[in-house]
Amino acid sequence: MRNIFFTLLCSFVLVSMLTHARAKEKITVPLSMGGFTLNTSIDSYDITRYDNFLKEELVTDIAGFHKGFISYGTCKQPGNIVRIKLKYKDKSYQFFEELLKKYNDAFGSKAKYEGDSFGNVKAWKWSFSDDDGRRVTLVLQHNLKDTDESIGNTVKLSLPDELAAERKCFNEIGFRKQDDNKTNESKRDWKTLLPH
Repeated sequence: MRNIFFTLLCSFVLVSMLTHARAKEKITVPLSMGGFTLNTSIDSYDITRYDNFLKEELVTDIAGFHKGFISYGTCKQPGNIVRIKLKYKDKSYQFFEELLKKYNDAFGSKAKYEGDSFGNVKAWKWSFSDDDGRRVTLVLQHNLKDTDESIGNTVKLSLPDELAAERKCFNEIGFRKQDDNKTNESKRDWKTLLPH
């Protein structure tokens, strides 16, 4: 019995000493990575900045709509609007059903269902070609459940080929810059590669 007590006491003392030693180890909280530090101004870095392939403007003063996002190109055709996304003020499913009927009357009932299989997001997509032969897509969507999507009733009008052209133009410029800045990867700078 004495041996068991002695063993337990020794174990307790050893665990206490190890715990105390670990508590004294200071773990540095990582705040920097890739040469950037959290909570510092982006203006303090000498870097080349790029816009994304699209810029987006928030608009709020539109009759019947809560708000909207107007997306336009930054590379191939800077400033040209390539997508309009508007959120209706009325979020109800009843309003969505009324809208869907009006859309079908105006644009035909051959829309393709684009919603999820569970019915959380209901979306219908129409595809057209304009007078210049450009593809145009129109999507009417209702969502009150999926928080990854816009909640309520939204409509999106897009030029998908122009969106793709903007992305391609932006990526080509980015890859050229990357090729110009390639370094010898056999000499890795671990301080830059790891958060610190």
